[in-house]
Amino acid sequence: MYHWLREYRRKKILAEPFPPEWRAILAAEVKHYSFLNAEEKHHLEQLLQVFVGEKKFIGCNGLEIVDEIRVVIAADACMLILGLPHDLYRRLATILVYPSTVVVPPPKAGVFTQSPLLERPAIPIAGQAFLNGPVILVWDEVKKESRHPERGHNVVYHEFAHYLDMLDGRADGTPELHSREQYRQWAEVFTAEFLALRRQLKAGEKTFFDPYGATNEAEFFAVATELFFDQPVKMQETHQALYAVMAAFYQQDTAERERRRRKDSHGG
Repeated sequence: MYHWLREYRRKKILAEPFPPEWRAILAAEVKHYSFLNAEEKHHLEQLLQVFVGEKKFIGCNGLEIVDEIRVVIAADACMLILGLPHDLYRRLATILVYPSTVVVPPPKAGVFTQSPLLERPAIPIAGQAFLNGPVILVWDEVKKESRHPERGHNVVYHEFAHYLDMLDGRADGTPELHSREQYRQWAEVFTAEFLALRRQLKAGEKTFFDPYGATNEAEFFAVATELFFDQPVKMQETHQALYAVMAAFYQQDTAERERRRRKDSHGG
């Protein structure tokens, strides 16, 4: 019954024409929108309409939520599911948006960390995701990174990768995959890449991945997702096996999309 009602509401949302002012925001603020072909743009716009229609955006620390904020965040979030089932974000109800970097309170001390010698500092963050929501985002980071994918960082991709990862109930760097064989390949490739990153950092070597990806498997998946969308050609060239399993999961060939964009921008 609830599924039928949800689909009915989505049909009503999609019956409305896509606002031209939203398309202008996409063109100006979401660089990856220009990488898409006509069919992909149409699909992203539909996903975006449903996302904005169903999610509640709450401005924090005095931030006023305007269409620009809704559209940019929704577009980046929906870029991840462009090739996946559209219903993956159905349990997420709320997006909390701060104007700039927010400091979250330190975690509560546990039984074994009561010593006054063990300080647990507050942590500045640009984003945070929870199993059943909310997702927390910092607007100035979102806006900057959506305009400049060449920098290899996108907090919306990062936090929504965490959200996809947690859909099976665990934040372990392995989202719900499409087959048993994919799980086997994923475990083999991701384990090798994650351990290699840790070895490289220990040796003081420069790495393709942000060092934060070495924190744990969940962070590695989120960092890898940022690069799969933002620097896919370089990922495919330098980490071919990782790119292949990421493309199989996301059902998108982002490297080919970037090459097509480069070719178009150079006039053929």
